[in-house]
Amino acid sequence: MIKIFIALVILIGLWSILGFFSSRVEQADYTVIKKMKGYEIREYPAHIIAQTTVKGSYGESMNNGFRIVAGYIFGGNTKKESIAMTAPVVSQSGKGEKISESIAMTAPVVVTAEGESQIISFGMPRSYTLETLPTPNDPRVKIVMIPTKKYAVLQFSGYRSDARVKKMQEKLASSLVRDGVSTEGSTAYAGYNAPWTPPWMNRNEVLVEVIN
Repeated sequence: MIKIFIALVILIGLWSILGFFSSRVEQADYTVIKKMKGYEIREYPAHIIAQTTVKGSYGESMNNGFRIVAGYIFGGNTKKESIAMTAPVVSQSGKGEKISESIAMTAPVVVTAEGESQIISFGMPRSYTLETLPTPNDPRVKIVMIPTKKYAVLQFSGYRSDARVKKMQEKLASSLVRDGVSTEGSTAYAGYNAPWTPPWMNRNEVLVEVIN
């Protein structure tokens, strides 16, 4: 029994270490404007995202959209110039030829509802500009500049599910009505961690744009 307990502790420890290091990626920059009861108001500076629009249930859209945009950041792009070595990897063929560039993973992955579709988006590393980002090979991937905006954000841990995300969105909406905060657009979901991250280390958020 003691051996089983020790093995379990070691397994949980290794799982936690894996979750810690797999989550050490560049994260979205923001400033907390005001802390409210159960949520906070943040201002996000202008930033660039890569996004795609997919149809289906929340879970299906998340998986399909993630795969499409991840294909872009992990080399599914072209750029006609020599690119300096960066993390994680840059590979190049020859001078003047097309090369594939692997773009560093960032957090969070944001899911926004648009009618019957979902928009899945990744923030691009801050070292890039619209001019220096490589062009996606997949026409379903769009590069978009998002202007400075303010959001109401509710953070929660544990595994996400359609039902849990919906519950948190409703909780945030109720709090905003209570506080008289005006918003626009649909409420998005933001996930910060890899799928194998332990539930106690997961960072999830629901957010909606606040009208000034």
